[in-house]
Amino acid sequence: MSSALSHWLSFSSWWLLLPFVMLLVVAAFIVAFVLLLYMISPLISPKPLKLNGAHVVVTGGSSGIGKCIAMECYKHGAFITLVARDEHKLVQAKKEVEKCAINDKQVVLCISVDVSKDYNQVESVIKQAQEKLGPVDMLVNCAGTSISGKFEEVEVDRFKKLMEVNYLGSVYPTRAVVTTMKERRMGRIMFVSSQAGQIGLFGYTAYSPSKFALRGLAEALQMEMKPYNIYVTVAYPPDTDTPGFAEESKTKPLETKLISETSGVCQPEQVAKIVVKDAVQGNFTSSFGPDGYMLSALTCGMSPVTSITEGLQQIVTMGLFRTIALFYLGSFDSIVRRCMIQREQSKAADKRE
Repeated sequence: MSSALSHWLSFSSWWLLLPFVMLLVVAAFIVAFVLLLYMISPLISPKPLKLNGAHVVVTGGSSGIGKCIAMECYKHGAFITLVARDEHKLVQAKKEVEKCAINDKQVVLCISVDVSKDYNQVESVIKQAQEKLGPVDMLVNCAGTSISGKFEEVEVDRFKKLMEVNYLGSVYPTRAVVTTMKERRMGRIMFVSSQAGQIGLFGYTAYSPSKFALRGLAEALQMEMKPYNIYVTVAYPPDTDTPGFAEESKTKPLETKLISETSGVCQPEQVAKIVVKDAVQGNFTSSFGPDGYMLSALTCGMSPVTSITEGLQQIVTMGLFRTIALFYLGSFDSIVRRCMIQREQSKAADKRE
């Protein structure tokens, strides 16, 4: 009797322990799987681009993020072509970039052209740059502009203007370099978008769509270019302390200012270091800080991944980040409602007077 009882107790104990054993097995499998992905991910990642001696073309390179990207590449030994509209700013930017030289062979070439107007002209100046400094190894599409305002208050022609500058201003230079890159079977193409190109915000009904468009272009282009060892990067910087940002802030609606303040302002030098590193590595997405990482994971959708571990991280963090994002969205809606109520109360007070 006692033998049967002890046998039954041991059998029961085994069944009680079974869930914990299964949990340990599953945990061990997950750890082994993650380690395997970590080990094989470098095998499928693109080979980093060597900037020393490379020809880098930077549109919008006369100021702000574009100029800092040019300086960062120059520090690594690259040859630079700066492209912008303002000749005076280009000359000043050239002097600043040249101070970052690491050898006496490096050259900075300046070209004044509006990259959003005439494709044939853009193609011609890119050809000139390649004749002087060799084939383009990396193209940085940084030419852009921004305006903010309520949808019904933004002039209609401004919607067209932003699409021309922010979207076509990236299409034209890219179109001008891809043929040579495909022939050489190497290259990097960067599009500088914005966090407003990941999430639509109050006051950016004209700006956000022009930056969202770059994402669609980049995804389709990457699928075409990847077989030729050409990698596309989309950078999503937050508000950055540039002349363009200062100008935009003069007319920014109160709601937009309050929402923007939740993420702070970056320095262009910081942004440049990160985007250059990501482009060199061939990463499709370049984000900044915890907010940027969360936004990129949330909005990854069908975007390409550079490594299996990157995809795994997105899968694991998606639920948590979506929960956090709902709180952000709730706070943004609250800001808009409070501003509306304050505005209506102010109007009512003016009428009583």
